[in-house]
Amino acid sequence: MKKYWLCGLGLAAAIGANGTEEIQQLETIEVIGNYQNNVGTSDAASQGIVTPKMFENRPILRPGEVLETVPGLVITQHSGDGKANQYFLRGYNLDHGTDFATFVAGMPINMPSHAHGQGYTDLNFLIPELISRIDYSKGPYFAENGDFGSAGSARISYAENVKEYQGQVTVGQYGFQRALVLGGPQLGPGRLIFGAEFQHNDGPWDNAADFIKLNGVLRYALGDNRNGFNVTGMAYSADWNSTDQIPQSAIDKGIIGRFGALDPSDGGKQSRYSLSTEWRRTNEASRTAISAYVIRSKLNLFSNFEFFLGSPDGDQFEQAEKRSVLGGEANHTWFGKLGGKDMSNRIGVQLRRDRLDPVALYSTKNRQRVDKLDYDGNIIPFLTREDRVSESNLGLYFSNEVQWTEWFRHIAGVRGDYFRFNVNSNRPQNSGNENDTLVSPKLSLVFGPWVKTEYFVNIGRGFHSNDARGTTITVDPGTGDVVDADGNPVKKVDPLVKTLGYELGLRSEIIPKVQTSVALWRLKQDSELLFVGDAGITEASRPSQRTGLELDIHYMPKPWLFFDFEFAANKARFTDNDPAGGRIPGAVDRVITTSATIDNLYGWFGALQFRYFGPRPLKEDNSFQSRSTAITNLQGGYRFSTHWKVRLDIFNLFNREDHDIDYAYPSRIKDAGGVLQDAIEEIHFHPVEKRSGRFTLTGTF
Repeated sequence: MKKYWLCGLGLAAAIGANGTEEIQQLETIEVIGNYQNNVGTSDAASQGIVTPKMFENRPILRPGEVLETVPGLVITQHSGDGKANQYFLRGYNLDHGTDFATFVAGMPINMPSHAHGQGYTDLNFLIPELISRIDYSKGPYFAENGDFGSAGSARISYAENVKEYQGQVTVGQYGFQRALVLGGPQLGPGRLIFGAEFQHNDGPWDNAADFIKLNGVLRYALGDNRNGFNVTGMAYSADWNSTDQIPQSAIDKGIIGRFGALDPSDGGKQSRYSLSTEWRRTNEASRTAISAYVIRSKLNLFSNFEFFLGSPDGDQFEQAEKRSVLGGEANHTWFGKLGGKDMSNRIGVQLRRDRLDPVALYSTKNRQRVDKLDYDGNIIPFLTREDRVSESNLGLYFSNEVQWTEWFRHIAGVRGDYFRFNVNSNRPQNSGNENDTLVSPKLSLVFGPWVKTEYFVNIGRGFHSNDARGTTITVDPGTGDVVDADGNPVKKVDPLVKTLGYELGLRSEIIPKVQTSVALWRLKQDSELLFVGDAGITEASRPSQRTGLELDIHYMPKPWLFFDFEFAANKARFTDNDPAGGRIPGAVDRVITTSATIDNLYGWFGALQFRYFGPRPLKEDNSFQSRSTAITNLQGGYRFSTHWKVRLDIFNLFNREDHDIDYAYPSRIKDAGGVLQDAIEEIHFHPVEKRSGRFTLTGTF
């Protein structure tokens, strides 16, 4: 029988990277490494599955870093531990998640019309030990991916079967403490899976983060991945102080150190509660899947990025929202023949409604909402804007797959989306209704395998929605003027921004025990439109194009030893002619990630991981540029028995003084004596954390 080299856990039937099973039985499956990216399992070279092995053998500083297992994706932070991460992929600074669609346990995580940024993706509620797999794809080629999915998507699944009880205690430098319990006892015909987590962290910051997290998951599951049902409740709350990005001049003048804060009252509070359910039924002729969810979340985020640029009282502001989300998805796949050729058709519907009551921006000082004075003595009201927003999305999709020959198949799809926005603003001029529709065709062609190598051609249209408040805006929300602070007219934005992506790729296993994927891609975007939450207005940017090359290599020379290597080179440019310049601020040009992992060598396990992402332009004319960042993390552990193991994680092993993220913009600071300095435009950065260690003791019963 033919062998398939898979990464992770063996399955009775092959599971496609979109999370659905292929109905036909495959030959013997052999298991290697961290990924299930073998020949014959994907519809694109840049699509795949990450297995739990990766999370067991990877040092993870923050929960969101589980997504760094997606090749080429970089996770950083520019604020406190409770705030959503920054994401970089395929030449994008994705900010807090725009253009990368993320799902957990069937629920979409990207938040439209968010107080801080469009598509805000907060993964701090994740419990990595409960993750059973991550299905990822890159590019807008798959019909099931709608809003925010242009650069890619990740679907994070939680376990439906936990065979052992587990208790875990972690202690580390800078006040890090974490306690975790989880289990999955039988309860009636199903399993009751639970996880509860407490975490505290001060971090290396001069102004201690005092991050406190309480987190819980309770799931009841029946059946398996082919025929099963689950219902899941989640609850999460967090409170923290932030050390945001700081200007280089403040360090040069000795006002603060690299880990200092110019406004120690920055920080936030976050809560998230959800209830979701998933149902699946599969037989020889069809597969049906239905999911539904309800989410309640609340955020109060206090930030000060410009310090004293607008007011001698300080420029701190609060971004606040209370959100309810209700939605679900149903899809049905049926299997048949077309002229004697194997064929499958899939139809699906997705519904989502977000209600924000309210979403707001306030002027604050020391976390108190107060009026301020500008430098001309004019009053700056504490209320910049306050809106009640409802946003609804109906998505319909269809895809058809035909295996025309042993060496050629196609997947053709089409997606239609309807959006409706309703805004009730504190300024009536900015209230209103808007709606929009978009049709997005998709096509994938798969050739091979020949000599254990298959080839892919992918093309598709994608999109992201814009903030609802931008679709109805007519006046500056802070002043009521028809022009903004720079004298530019306040304009409404298009509700939906189209993208068009192309990709050529191959996946090969021609070298024994080595999986290789190569992808050459291009993504065009009509306009880099985004809502600027810090100012409460929407800015329309320019059309753009990104082109790149990705190489992924996974090698397992021994059953206990495997290597992963990922390289991505990107070129991002605006495509219009503008004297401001053609560079896209924050666009990463190169990413390299490599790791060596030992798994159960006479009880020993561990990993050495290196991550590099290159310099990025910070202004359109490239007059400011970030530094590159190169970080090495180390994990080592020993399993004493089937019940006990210990682990040591060391982050930033060589204690490099790199930056997590850089920005270039004007700000104004005070010197050590409290004297205001001149406003200057300069680089502001958030440093990577100092070298730190965390020791973990785990018991399973």
